[in-house]
Amino acid sequence: MKVTDKDVVYVAELANLELTGEERRTMLRDLNSILEYMDRLNELDTSDVPPMAQVSDRHGVDESKQGSERFAYASREDIVEGLRKSLPHKEALANAPDADADFFRVPKVIER
Repeated sequence: MKVTDKDVVYVAELANLELTGEERRTMLRDLNSILEYMDRLNELDTSDVPPMAQVSDRHGVDESKQGSERFAYASREDIVEGLRKSLPHKEALANAPDADADFFRVPKVIER
């Protein structure tokens, strides 16, 4: 599958990017180069490679956690630190430069 100039323009528009002609050509060349490399990788025989092989050293401190010899799952208890009451609604909106009774008002930042 080849990326076309039309594809680059479409994705740039979705991302709200303004690309010059040179930038579009560079992006087109780079994306097609990546896809060509992926096609080359797909030609490799990986039938003897075990799935989900980990290449990192063991992470985590607690020996009782699940995981292989080289890898332990990083996890912790879900504890709410410094539990406290929320700021009252009126007080939160009191110093807002623009607000109605319920919400902050902010200027529109996306333009087309």
